[in-house]
This record gives sequence, structure tokens and C-alpha cells, in this order.
Amino acid sequence: MVIQTENLQKTYGTTAALKKINLEIRDGGIIGLLGPNGAGKTTLVEILEGLRDPTAGHVSVLGMDPSREPRRLKERLGVQLQSTALPLDLTPLEILKLYAAFYTKALRAEETLERVQLTEKARARTRTLSGGQRQRLALAMALINDPELVILDEPTTGLDPVARRGVHEIVRDIRQRGRTVILTTHYIEEAEHLCNRVIMIRSGEIVADGSPFELLGRAAGTSTIWIAVDGELDPAPLLDAGTKAQGREGDHYRFSTTNPTAAILALGEILKAQHINLTDLRLKRPTLEDVYIELVGEVTTDNHEAGKEGR
Repeated sequence: MVIQTENLQKTYGTTAALKKINLEIRDGGIIGLLGPNGAGKTTLVEILEGLRDPTAGHVSVLGMDPSREPRRLKERLGVQLQSTALPLDLTPLEILKLYAAFYTKALRAEETLERVQLTEKARARTRTLSGGQRQRLALAMALINDPELVILDEPTTGLDPVARRGVHEIVRDIRQRGRTVILTTHYIEEAEHLCNRVIMIRSGEIVADGSPFELLGRAAGTSTIWIAVDGELDPAPLLDAGTKAQGREGDHYRFSTTNPTAAILALGEILKAQHINLTDLRLKRPTLEDVYIELVGEVTTDNHEAGKEGR
């Protein structure tokens, strides 16, 4: 077991940032932590990293208690914080060689730069790097000790789409090497496409946990169907199957349904009985964003967590 928590709690004065969090995370995969500012994501990962002590409960990371064995844990853990202070007058190669010296076992700096696609900038001053390149350098710093577990706290925040895709490639490469990645993010689409497991947190509690596909299956989301035919459509069988008419959009009839399978079967009956041909069919199922809004919605954040996690 890579991570295990039992009734994990963290309070700041009278404010409960985490409320009895129970988690089990096994080897491999990319696990996304989703939640609004103040939900407790950063508090959770900081406890896993050994940067904060829990108020109550049990925590095990790679078989160790982060509070009691921080030195041993850091040898096997890679971390990218929300904000990384980089020595601007050093080069990426110099920075990685410096960080490699902190560990008993470390990768070659040149190899790590190649992994994050920064070989061409190895000897450039860090101050000359773009935002995306600095994020990739911060990732390299997290990977220099060849960690078994990598924790990334919002690694793509503020990056343009091209730079974000570059970070995604690196994260997928970490997974392909058999490592486990914990990723906090505000980008729901990022979690849907990148993570094989998503954990949604609201007000310090886990409200959903599963693969994106599983979460979509559990949610009572509504699908939209657009239908175009070469004649007049009598929608009665569709309405009887529980769909709701949403009017016309050009040549398309638009319907909404919580049971798209029943709607498609009803459409087949219509085509046969009404002697019309289907010229176009489009189906939009609920997305992870729909699930997120349904389960998390808008919540009030406390100032402490909002201040930390909103960075």
C-alpha cells in the first residue's frame, strides 16, 4: 500500500480542514484530487509529505509515518509544491546536480533534464526560462531521486495549453515507469483525461472516489441528443421513453434524457414506424465537470485554506 489514512483529521483552531479522511492508494496510477479552494486538498498532501502534522488519525506513506520518519520518507518521495523558489542565477543543470547531492541515491542530472525535455536549456540561466520551462524544471527537481511516489500540487496552474500538454506528457511518463502520482488540480478536464482515479473533496470530506468512468456512471447526469431526419419527426415514442423535447436547432431536433439507451431504442422504433431516414445523430453525455458540480457545487471556504490553496 502506497498511502493509507484512517480517520485523518486536521483542525486549525475551531476550523476543521480535514474530517476523518479514509484513503487507500495502491502502487501505480495517477490519482487526481479535485475540490474548490478551501476544500482541504493542500492540507491533505502536506500531511502526506510530512510538512504538517495531523490533529488526529493515522497516516502511512510508503509504510512510514511522515511525522516520525520524514528523512527516510524524503529519500523515496518526490514533491512539487504549488510554488517553487528557483535560484535564478543558476542553470537547470547546476540546480539538479545540487539537489542530487541531497539524496543517498539520485539519477544523473542530464538524464532527468532529458525526461522533462529541458536538455537544450541545461546551461541557460533559470531566469531566462519561460513559465512552462520553469514548471518542467520544478518537476525535474521532484524526480531527481527517482521517487516511488510523486506528489504534484497544481503543477499546471497558470500555464498555457501547450505548456500544460507538455507537463501532461511528463506525468504520463512517470506512470509508465511504474510510479504512483498524486495530482491536485483545479482543471476538471485535466483530471478526466489524465487520471485513472479521481477523489473529490468538499469541506474537508471525500464526497466521491473512483475512476472518471465510474463517477460518470454514478451521477444522475443528463445527456443531450440531436437528431436530424429526412422528413417530419413525431417524437411521441421518445417522449414516452422519458426524453424531454428541447426544440429545434436548425435541421436538428434536440432532446434531453437521463437514459440515452432507452432514447436510442425509441429512435429506432420511430425510424421503422414512420418510414424516415436518419441523416445525423449526435449524443453528448455528462462530463466529469457535470459530476463535480453535482457533488461539490459551490461551497464557502474558510480563510486559512482559501489563502493557501488559492495560490
